[in-house]
Amino acid sequence: MDLSRTLAGLGSALLTAALIVSPGPATAAPADTPSTRDFGNGPERNEVAALESAGVLARTLAAGDAHERWRPGQRGYPRRTELPVYPENPDDRSIKLGLIPYHAIAPKLNALQKASNRVSAEVIGKSAGGRDLYLVTVTAPESAREAARQDQWKTLIEDKPWAAKYDKSLKSGYKTPVWINANIHGNEWEGTDGALRVIERLATATDAATTGFLERSRVYVTVTNNPDGRIAGTRANGAGFDINRDHATSSQPESRAVRDVVIGTQPFVMLDEHGYTGTTLIEPATPPHGQNYEYDLYIKHALPNALGMEAAIQKLGYPETTRADIPFRDYAPGDWDDWPPIFTPMYAMYQGAIGHTVEIPLAVNNANYTTLPVEELRRRSAINTDVAAATIEAALTYADTNRSSLLAGQIEQFRRGWAGEPSPVIPDGFVEGFGPEDRYSTTFPRAYVIPAGTPAATRLVNHLIDNDVRVERAQRDFTLNHRRYAAGTYLVDMRQPKRGLANVLLEAGRDISDLVPQMYDISGWSHGLLWGATVDISRTAFPRVATAPVREAALEGRVEARKGRDLQLTLRDGNDVRAVNELLTQGIKLRRTGAATVVVPAEARPEATALAQSLGVRFTAAPPGAKGEVLGRPVIAGAISADELFALKEMGFTVRTVSTALLNGGASLDDADTLIVSSGLSYAALNATGKATVDAFLARGGGVVTRGATGANFNAAAGVLPAVATAGRGDANGVVDVVNAGPVVGAGSLPHSFVYSPIWFTGTGFTVEQRYGADPLVAGHWLPTAAGTNGPAQAAGQAAVVSGTTAGAGRAVLFGTEPLFRAHPKGLYAQYARALFWTAG
Repeated sequence: MDLSRTLAGLGSALLTAALIVSPGPATAAPADTPSTRDFGNGPERNEVAALESAGVLARTLAAGDAHERWRPGQRGYPRRTELPVYPENPDDRSIKLGLIPYHAIAPKLNALQKASNRVSAEVIGKSAGGRDLYLVTVTAPESAREAARQDQWKTLIEDKPWAAKYDKSLKSGYKTPVWINANIHGNEWEGTDGALRVIERLATATDAATTGFLERSRVYVTVTNNPDGRIAGTRANGAGFDINRDHATSSQPESRAVRDVVIGTQPFVMLDEHGYTGTTLIEPATPPHGQNYEYDLYIKHALPNALGMEAAIQKLGYPETTRADIPFRDYAPGDWDDWPPIFTPMYAMYQGAIGHTVEIPLAVNNANYTTLPVEELRRRSAINTDVAAATIEAALTYADTNRSSLLAGQIEQFRRGWAGEPSPVIPDGFVEGFGPEDRYSTTFPRAYVIPAGTPAATRLVNHLIDNDVRVERAQRDFTLNHRRYAAGTYLVDMRQPKRGLANVLLEAGRDISDLVPQMYDISGWSHGLLWGATVDISRTAFPRVATAPVREAALEGRVEARKGRDLQLTLRDGNDVRAVNELLTQGIKLRRTGAATVVVPAEARPEATALAQSLGVRFTAAPPGAKGEVLGRPVIAGAISADELFALKEMGFTVRTVSTALLNGGASLDDADTLIVSSGLSYAALNATGKATVDAFLARGGGVVTRGATGANFNAAAGVLPAVATAGRGDANGVVDVVNAGPVVGAGSLPHSFVYSPIWFTGTGFTVEQRYGADPLVAGHWLPTAAGTNGPAQAAGQAAVVSGTTAGAGRAVLFGTEPLFRAHPKGLYAQYARALFWTAG
C-alpha cells in the first residue's frame, strides 16, 4: 500500500474540541483530486429532524415481523414473471437526469423477458415505502432439473467443501454466480442504468462469446435496492435509513432482501454501485481490514479485479476517467476501510463473495441537482452510466476468466470454517503493496453459548439464523467451563462454514485506536454485548451434549403468578416496553413501583398472557399490596433522527415529530408530557413563537430527554439541567464499559453501551445514572484531539447519562451515549424507554 498519499477523506475535519459541535458532510472532489466520501455519521443524526412517516414505519415494522425469506428455488430458467406496472410519476427525480424512472423499470424488464429466454425478473420484497424490489437473473436457459443440480452444487460448496473440492462435475458444470447491487443509495442513480444496459446486451447479443459466457454463468442484478430514495432523490430509504449501514442489524426490508439474495445466490463476485467521489473509486479498501475475513482469499482476487475495472473505465476515453482511485493501492490506512460488516460488499465477503464498492465519479445529487444546468447534469449522468456499465462488464469478464480460482477460494473459505483452522498469516508482498499495516486476524473461539428464555436470546438467535449462521440447541443440561447450563441452551459451534460472520456479530470487537489515525464509520459493535442476551464464550471447548439444529427460535414468555394476583413486569428489553405500551393502548390501568418495574392488575391477566406469548415477555407476581404511581401512556414530542423514531415505534411509543421550523411555525407542545431533543431543534434558532412554546412547556414541568450534541446544546441554551457537556472527537465511536449508578437509566442496564461522538457531563445539581468505566473503550476507535484532550482517558469515570429536576419541577434525562443508534443496540432500548416513562411523570 502506498502510504505517501495524503488522507483524502476525513482527516482533521472530524476532530471535535471541547465545544459541542456536529460535523457536516464532506463535499465532492473535482475529478483531478483524490476521491472523497461523506462523513459516515451524517448530519441526519443531529441536524435533521425526522418527519412523521407513520405509514412507512408501520409497513417497515410489519415487514420485519412477517418477513418471508427469498430463495432462488429450483425452477428452471427463464421464469418470465409478469411484473406489476405502476402509474407514471412525473416527480421521479431520475427523469431530470435523463435516467430511467422507477415506474419504467418493470415495463422494461417485462419487455426483455418477452424478447429473450435469458432474462428472468421477479419481486424479492418491498421497500420501506411499499415499492417492489426487483431481482433479474441473466443466464442461459435451464430446465428445472438443471436448476436443481446447480442448487445442489451450491449447497455442497457450503456444507461439504471437502467433497466439493474434488467433484469434477461441479468444477466443470457449476455456473459462476455474480451479483450486482445497482442502486442502494437512492440519489446515486446511474448504477441502475448501467446495469440495465448490461442486462440488455446479455439478453440480446448473438455472438458466441456471450452465449458461452451465459452457459457458464448466472448474473444476478438487484436493479434498484432503494426505489424510495431513487424516486425522492434521497440517500436514505422511505424510513430515513441508510441501507448501506444496516447489514449487521437488518432492520430495513431492503437490507433483508439483499441479505437473502447474497445467501441464496452465494456469488463469487459482487459489486455495489455508488457515487459520487470526483474520481471513480474501486475497492479493495485500506486497512483496518476486518479481522474475521479470510483476507488472503479475498485480496488475491479483489486487487486484480479492481485493476481490470480501472482499465475498463480508462478505455471510455473521457478526461474524467483517466484513472481510478483504488484505496488499497492509493490511500493511507483508515481513509477508506473495510472494517465493519455494515456495508454491502463487506457483508457479502462473509458470505463467500469478493465484494467491491464502486463509486462512479461525477456528482449530480444534493446541491448539484438543483444548481447545475440540466444539460450538464445529463452529461455527467451519461458518463456515470458508462462508468457503471464498464465496471460491471469488467467484473463479469474477470469472474468468467478466473472462475476456477474463485470457486476454489469460496470452497476453501468454507472448508477453513468447518475445520476450525486458523486463518493463515499473509506474507508481505502477497499482492503488490501488501504490508504489515494490512495484517489483521483473530483467534476464533470454539463456541458461543446463549442461554434461552428471554426475548433478547430469541431475537439474537433468529438474527443469526437469518444471516445463515448455524445454531444448535442442547437436548439436556450440561456443564461447560465450570458453569451449568439448562437443556434448551443455544450453542453456536464455531466449526461452521460462515464462522467469520458468526464471530464478527458475536465477539466483543477490538480497540483499533492506536492502529489507524481515523475511521470513516463505526469501528465497534457487538451483538454479544449490546443486544441484551447473555452470550458466553468458550475459547477451546465444545460441550459434550446432544444437540439439534435450530431452524427458528421460539419466544418463551410466560405468566408466573397464581390467578388473582397482580402481575409485575420488569423493563429490561424493548419487548417489555412494547408490552407495557400495548397494555396502555388497551386502556389497562398500570402502576409503576420503580423506574424499571410496572404492576399489571390481576384482572388484566388474559391480556398479559397474550402478550407473554406474542412478545416473549415474563410476568411475575407483584409483591402483595404493591401500589406505585399511575403510569399513563406518555404523550411524546420529538425532534429526533429517523432511526430513533423507528426504534421508538418498535417499542410501541407514539411520537409527534417537531423541529425548529415547526415550532417557529406555531406547532404546539401544550399536551406533550416529554420533549425529546436530539436532531433538528436549536433553542438559539427559535423565533419568539417557538421560544415561547418551549419556555411555557418547561415552565409547566414538561419532561425532557436529550441525546448527542444537539441535545446537549439545547440543554445548555434552555437551562434544563446544570450539566456541562464535553464532547470527544466527532469520529470517536464504539462499545464502551459503563457503570450503572442511578435509579432510572441505571436500573438493571447492561454494563456496556454504544457511543458515536461521545459526550460526558460535569457539574452538580443532577444525578449520575451511568458513568464511563475506568478504561471505557472496549471496541472501536476513539483518540484524543490533537491537543491530547477529549479522549477516553478524559472520559473515564465521568457521567455518561444524567437525570434531574428542571427549574419548572419537570424531570430530565441527558444521554451522552447512543442507546437507539440506527436501531442496532437492542439491549439498550429499555433504558431509554425508562427515561421516557420517568420524565413523562
